[in-house]
Amino acid sequence: MGAVTTVDRVPGDRAPKQDRSRATRQRLLEAAVACLAEHGWTGSTVSVVAERAGVSRGAAQHHFPTREDLFTAAVEYVAEERSLALRALFPQGAAGDRRAVVSALVDLYTGPLFRAALHLWVAASNEEQLRPRVTELEARVGRETHRIAVELLNADESRPGVRETVQGLLDMARGLGLANLLTDDGPRRERVVAQWATLLEETLG
Repeated sequence: MGAVTTVDRVPGDRAPKQDRSRATRQRLLEAAVACLAEHGWTGSTVSVVAERAGVSRGAAQHHFPTREDLFTAAVEYVAEERSLALRALFPQGAAGDRRAVVSALVDLYTGPLFRAALHLWVAASNEEQLRPRVTELEARVGRETHRIAVELLNADESRPGVRETVQGLLDMARGLGLANLLTDDGPRRERVVAQWATLLEETLG
């Protein structure tokens, strides 16, 4: 009878442990993103991230055995957060407001999530072990962002030039994000957003 009681307790004991494990992983990812945005790749060691997350280095390495594991997971987390943020802005669709969509896309590339991803791109350009993982991840992120943009803009990519126009919009948004790293480019960004919205109306119909 005692053995049955013990077995019966296991599922209940396991669930809180799994919840704690997920919470620890989440804290580590959030801390890694914050460290990348604030300190760049060089200053973002596993120890620094673990300290910021309030966990031991051993606990961090249990979830992410290597530094590359931690930061590629962090960029994937960034990508998911970017997609969720964009979806959250238009839960019922964009309702034809293309300027709002352009503005939302630009905002994705001018916040701390993009800043953190950029630091990892720079690191990947010099780290042979990191580069293929980040390249593959960013390709997937790019495809997802493009798909979301097409959907929100109600763009018909079967028409000549439409796919290139949408991709040009995303490239432009990324460029504005880079410019924003050095200075607050808000006023000029608003003018560019307005112009792109006009161009999209003319091109997409």
